[in-house]
Amino acid sequence: MDALFLYLWSIIALAAFTQSVSGFGSALVAMALLPLVISIHQAVPLVTLMSLTLEIILLRHYRSAINLRALRRVIFGSLLGIPFGLYLLRGADEESVLRLLGIVLVAYAVYALLKLRLPAFAHPRWGWLFGFAAGLLGGAYNTSGPPMVIYGQSQNWGPDEFKANLQSFFLVNNAIVAFGHAMGGNLTPSVWNYFLLTLPALALGIFVGLKLNYRIDALRFRQIVQVLLIGLGLRLIFA
Repeated sequence: MDALFLYLWSIIALAAFTQSVSGFGSALVAMALLPLVISIHQAVPLVTLMSLTLEIILLRHYRSAINLRALRRVIFGSLLGIPFGLYLLRGADEESVLRLLGIVLVAYAVYALLKLRLPAFAHPRWGWLFGFAAGLLGGAYNTSGPPMVIYGQSQNWGPDEFKANLQSFFLVNNAIVAFGHAMGGNLTPSVWNYFLLTLPALALGIFVGLKLNYRIDALRFRQIVQVLLIGLGLRLIFA
């Protein structure tokens, strides 16, 4: 058990550090690593609780840059996608869920590394579409980040606005997902035990990440994380 909790601490601290530096990525990192040591049905609600706590703290740091008007459509779109994602998690077997999660991780990481030029996605329907995709992936795998990162980059938000808007969206999204997990009986005693025991690691990751936020090359750091996600995603696909 000691080795398991050391591993969990390391994952949560790394995930919190990643999001504190880049504004996103905690759930991607955690969901790539946690299923290697605990079941997917424990990992998903655990990451929801971790992400919710993380976003409440980080949002206080970036609150002055929030643009809620830019988030209305993606938030409402996510409300439609979350129930489908929760149903997908509940109905699918663990092996299939892990492979689909691996595909999501690899596809996003390859997209990010290629630095593809994006259209503006100015029409209102794009906000609904990206929000729905984020809600679907958030409910199923806690990976609402990729659709929101792609959408945010297409809107030309400034660095602080980008981080603030993402934290705002993730906070709303994860609060609803957490409610869904509670109603579905997914927040088991073991999940709460893991969460409470890893809270110090979460705090450490946030503290170090915010301290080093402006001293680290965020672009280079994200590239390293993306390469890591490709490797971990491939492992999930072919395990």
